Amino acid sequence: MDQKLRVPNLEKLKTVQKVCDRTSPYEDFAANDDEFILAMKEITSWHIEQCDFYKKLSNSQNFSVESVKTLVDCLKIPHLWAHFFKAHEVMSVPEKDIFLHLTSSGTTGQKSQIFFDEWTIRSAQRMVDSIFEKYNWITPEQKCNYILFSYETESSSKLGTAYTDNFLCKYAPVNEVFYALKLTGNGGHEFDCFGTIEAFQKFSTQGLPVRLFGFPAFFYFALERMKKLGIAPLKMHPDSMVFLGGGWKGNADKAIAKEDFYSLVEEMLGIPNERLRDGFGSVEHCVPYVECKNHEFHVPVWSRVFIRDVETMKPLGFEEKGFLHFVSPYITSMPAHSVIMGDMASLHEGKNCGCGLGSPYFRVHGRAGVSKNKSCALAASELLKGKSS
Repeated sequence: MDQKLRVPNLEKLKTVQKVCDRTSPYEDFAANDDEFILAMKEITSWHIEQCDFYKKLSNSQNFSVESVKTLVDCLKIPHLWAHFFKAHEVMSVPEKDIFLHLTSSGTTGQKSQIFFDEWTIRSAQRMVDSIFEKYNWITPEQKCNYILFSYETESSSKLGTAYTDNFLCKYAPVNEVFYALKLTGNGGHEFDCFGTIEAFQKFSTQGLPVRLFGFPAFFYFALERMKKLGIAPLKMHPDSMVFLGGGWKGNADKAIAKEDFYSLVEEMLGIPNERLRDGFGSVEHCVPYVECKNHEFHVPVWSRVFIRDVETMKPLGFEEKGFLHFVSPYITSMPAHSVIMGDMASLHEGKNCGCGLGSPYFRVHGRAGVSKNKSCALAASELLKGKSS
């Protein structure tokens, strides 16, 4: 755990530092609301001072940082929609301080341009470290094979999903990596279904755990092809794990219920249910939301989640469906500390899950409306066209 990681200005962002330094992802969640509110005030002041666009936005709404006194008051903080970043580049740090530039889309579609200073990206990575540590998924003594249902990368790749999946390979030493989406040589990618099945078979016999990361649609398609071909179920090492991300997006017609998908993985690869997890996040909001053993997305201590009515934008209560709104003070590079996603979701009390985590959790109920914007998963889904028969 990197304890030397520092915000760009400790005097102005000392509470942001404290919130992001927390290493227990879900403990004492509500008990730290006051600290979280203060951190949100600090980061909002930072973006107003550092970003002309955000300053004008705040002025246009007659927003005052001092008006934020409660957690619900965080809704007063001027927000941006995730799709805003597909058409605009805004930064709150000098260009010389940009450490990493990632995009959200794949081979086609509009791309969110997200810029990270070193604090922001390393802070988000440290959050993933804390969650993987909590679930005992960091195994430096155990080599693993990896199957990545994501884009095989070129050295110059700025694609967020590929960056994330490669980053996840650091938690266990790499024996061998197989990419399901192969580079075609002309800047594109092609889904290698039969190569994926061969990787399943090869890795099941090597006696090493297998970690499978990435888009669920490709994983599902390979498992279904196995069944159609009459290939016998395999038995992966019991310490194997699945960590999905990206959602089904444009593959809604191919999607199946998560519990059915997990049952299929158990049946065909022999990986136990509690080792099958989904992750939710985006390049526009990099706080990691990781399924618990009961497959719910609990909110970690570094963020708060609101649900907004799709017509009035008023905050909704538990179990009501609306726009998914993320709030977090971690990001100093861009004014993306209050972001509304294009996803429909509902928020639920943590005690209702039964997994032992106390923080609330959200459920995603699909995308709101139809948009021409394409995410990584939507761009990836286009590679499946014509391959489902």
